[in-house]
Amino acid sequence: MSDQELLRALPGFENKYFDVNGTTLHIVEGGSGYPLLLLPGWPQTWWAYSKVMSILAKYFQVIAVDVRGMGSSSKPETGYDKKNMALDIYELVQQYEFEKVYIAGHDISTTIVHSFSSQFPGITAKAIFLDTIPIDENIHRVPMLAPAGYPAGAVYPWWLAFNQVQGLPEKLLENRSRILLDYMFDILSFDKSTITEYDRLVYAASYNQNSNIRAANGWYQAFAQDAIDSKSYQKLSMPVLGIAGEGNNMLETGLQIIAGHYQWHTIPETGHFLMEERPREVAELMIRFLNE
Repeated sequence: MSDQELLRALPGFENKYFDVNGTTLHIVEGGSGYPLLLLPGWPQTWWAYSKVMSILAKYFQVIAVDVRGMGSSSKPETGYDKKNMALDIYELVQQYEFEKVYIAGHDISTTIVHSFSSQFPGITAKAIFLDTIPIDENIHRVPMLAPAGYPAGAVYPWWLAFNQVQGLPEKLLENRSRILLDYMFDILSFDKSTITEYDRLVYAASYNQNSNIRAANGWYQAFAQDAIDSKSYQKLSMPVLGIAGEGNNMLETGLQIIAGHYQWHTIPETGHFLMEERPREVAELMIRFLNE
């Protein structure tokens, strides 16, 4: 499915491409007002925000970004440390000639938001973190398997290790990524039906490709450098919002460390993929925070 086909569901939005920091980023833009950048996570693309973009576009100039290695953006061999990916976003902002922006990230992109906001506080008006703690040295302490005594079916993020294996995942998943994608969407959603068959086909069309799998794994293979870089980031001084699904307290713990002051909301009966499960609630929380 092409991005142009997807835009039929989003009147008023358009595709654009920008050459930044030695790569090319694809963005989907619509609306008017203060600029709001939306960065998706794994295993998704800009389409992750499709259910909230039209709501947000009533208040903001919405710019959904396929980050480096994602969707229709370029798939370079290197540059997937989040400090460098934040520089991609900085150069995008410079090309738009925005004085300041709002920025939001989900999943792996919360680390890009953290790096961007810390490196460029002068142009970051407000920052939003969606259901994932930014990467720091504690990433090395996250258990990949459930310890003895934990209930059967407990979810532990084994994929954090799997995606760091070089060369193997793309061989296993090329043209059959749907198996892994369905697993991830089902196990991390409170209501798995909210990520529709159409949505799953959109993501599979992207992550079936060898180069896309390899590039996405680059985000994970840069974790060691991300952890090192996180030690140099200053505490965020701008207003920060965290939104998490039910039972996810890790993000608030992280925000206590990285943000001088923050707001925090948990959405009941909601899993990791907030924007699909509760688009109206997520959009309203974002609008309220950004318009304060």
